[in-house]
Amino acid sequence: MKTIIEPFRIKSVEPLRITTRAQREAALKAAGHNLFRLRSDDVLIDLLTDSGTGAMSSLQWAAVMRGDESYAGSPSYYRFEEAVQSIFGHEFVIPTHQGRAAERILFAGLKPGQIIPSNAHFDTTRANIEAQGASALDIGIPESRIPSRVHPFKGNMDTTALERLIHEHGRDAIPMVMVTVTCNTAGGQPVSMANLRAVRAVCDRHGVPFYIDACRFAENSFFIRKREEGYAARTPLEIAREMFSLADGATMSAKKDGLANIGGFITTNDAARAAEMRNLLILTEGFSTYGGMAGRDLEAIAQGLAEVLDEDYLTYRIRSVQYVGEHLAAGGVPIVQPPGGHAIYLDARAMLPHIPPHQLPGQALACELYLHGGIRSCEIGSLMFGKPDGRGGEIPAAMELVRLAIPRRVYTQSHMDYVCEVIAETAARAAEIRGLRITAQPPSLRHFTAALAPV
Repeated sequence: MKTIIEPFRIKSVEPLRITTRAQREAALKAAGHNLFRLRSDDVLIDLLTDSGTGAMSSLQWAAVMRGDESYAGSPSYYRFEEAVQSIFGHEFVIPTHQGRAAERILFAGLKPGQIIPSNAHFDTTRANIEAQGASALDIGIPESRIPSRVHPFKGNMDTTALERLIHEHGRDAIPMVMVTVTCNTAGGQPVSMANLRAVRAVCDRHGVPFYIDACRFAENSFFIRKREEGYAARTPLEIAREMFSLADGATMSAKKDGLANIGGFITTNDAARAAEMRNLLILTEGFSTYGGMAGRDLEAIAQGLAEVLDEDYLTYRIRSVQYVGEHLAAGGVPIVQPPGGHAIYLDARAMLPHIPPHQLPGQALACELYLHGGIRSCEIGSLMFGKPDGRGGEIPAAMELVRLAIPRRVYTQSHMDYVCEVIAETAARAAEIRGLRITAQPPSLRHFTAALAPV
C-alpha cells in the first residue's frame, strides 16, 4: 500500500503550542540563534534529536510500574541484563545513564597520541576520545562524503585505510576500532554485514579489539535485511545477533533503539576490562546493577529492546523516514542520499552556496526552518565539527548538513507533510538566508551552548 500505516494506536496525546513568526523571532534571538537553547514549548515540531524523545508503549509503561528501586541486586537489573545479552551475546553488561557515559567509561584508559578509527564518530564520542588526548579518526568509504551519491551501505568503513593506518602507526597506537551502526554523521547510513566482517578480519590480523556503537542497531539490521544479499529471509533479531557476534563489545544509548527516554550500557567479553569499567562506573555513575538509572528505566529498556526488533515497527519506521526524503528530493531539495534510518539530512552547502563555511550555512538553514515553521533541527556541519587550523582560522567540516531527526512513534504522517511544506517553502527563498557568526563559545562541544548572531 502507498499509505504508511503506523502499527499502533494513540492512547494519550500531548498538545502542541502554535506560535507566530514574531514570537519565534524573539525566542531565537533570546537563545542566541542556537536551537539547543530554545525552550521546547516554543517549538512546534521538534526534530532536534531522536535521542530519548520517542514515545514509550503501553507495555513499557506497565514495565515502569514493575521497576524495583533496590540499590544493589535489583530484579529489574537482571531482567535488563537478560534482554541485552539475548541480543548482543556479550558476557558482561555494564549499565550507564546514557550513551555518552558509556563512551566516557570505555575511553577512560586512552593515552595521548593514540587513535580510535571509526566509520565516523559523532559529537560526544569524538569529544570523549579527545578529552583523553587521543585522536578520533573518521575513515568512512569515499561515497560517505558526497551527499548526493547513492550507495546501499554508505556507512561502511574503508578497511583498506584501516589496514594502512595500523601499519603506519603500529598496533599500540590503535587501542580499539569502533564502527557506528547506523552511521549518524554520514547521514544515518547503514553498515553492511560484509563490511563488519572485513573490519573484524583486519582487527584479528593485528590483535585490535573491535567495538560497535550500537545506538541504532535495529535500524541497521533492517537495512541489511532489505539490501544485502543472503539476508532477506533472516529476522532483524537474527541479523542483530550476527552483527554483535563479530564484535568484542559495544556501547549503546538506549535513548535511540532502546525506545527509552534515558539509559545506556556497555557490553564486552573482556573480563579484565569489565572489572576496570565497573570500578569507574561505581565512582562516576552508580553501583554496577543500576549505573545511574532507576529500576523503572532498566525495565523500560528491557521491554524496548524487544519491541524495537519487531518487523512491523521497523517497516513503518524506515518507510516513514524515506517518505520525507522522497518528497523533498522530488521537490528539488538537496538531501543526503539515500534517506537514512532515523533522520533526513539536508545538504545546506548545496542549498545555500552563497554562504561560506565560516558563516555556518547549516546553522543558518536550521534557524530559518524554525523561524518559518517552528521546526527545530540540528546542524551537523562546521559549527559542530569545525576545527582550528592553527593560524587563527578554522578547517570547515567535510559536509554542511541539517539533520531532521524523527523521534520514534511520536509524529504522524500529517506532521511530516507539514515538515516537507516548510522545507520546500524555505528552499524557494534560500537566496535570502544570511549566514551567522559565533559571539561566544565553550572550549568543546560548542554547538550545544554557543551563542550566535546574524552576519
